[in-house]
Amino acid sequence: MKKIGLLLLVSLCAISINAQEFHVEKSDENLVKFISDAPIEDFEGITSTIDGYLYFEDGDYTNNSAIYFEVDLRTLDTGIGLRNRHMRENYLETENFPFAKYSGKIVSTKKLSDNKIEVSVEGEMDVHGVKLPQNITGTITVNGDVLTIESEFIVKLSDHEIEVPSLMFMKIDEDMQLIVSFKLKKV
Repeated sequence: MKKIGLLLLVSLCAISINAQEFHVEKSDENLVKFISDAPIEDFEGITSTIDGYLYFEDGDYTNNSAIYFEVDLRTLDTGIGLRNRHMRENYLETENFPFAKYSGKIVSTKKLSDNKIEVSVEGEMDVHGVKLPQNITGTITVNGDVLTIESEFIVKLSDHEIEVPSLMFMKIDEDMQLIVSFKLKKV
């Protein structure tokens, strides 16, 4: 019986040795940006307030991978205080839905250079309390124990039951272009 317990303990240690986990480095260098096309003037909102992790096993990003990231929508800044307030209160309703969340797994990789790979991720985007499938491609750049994640994709406001704002009776584009760039550190 002791041999079985010892064998189980050694097996669990071997599994945990092969696991790699990275957490978001909290930094002003992190960037989450949305770009909105509007009839009169395009505008954008930015924040560096992102949190989350990336997990995989055996040095293979697709092996039992798990990704989770969340952005604090209460910190989005468009550069105009009144627009920030209207965006948060009237459209994003951040009092009820303070975070945009993404969870998924890496399903494929393609080596771009010695330290950079392209990844395809299948997952779910949760914005405004509405969870929808969202597949994303991006890149991971490796620099020692630090990974830089970069991606660009579209989120449609109406899909997440967010009213499309209008400026002077002209609606802005309901397709929000999202750009993310942030660092994760191995734990």
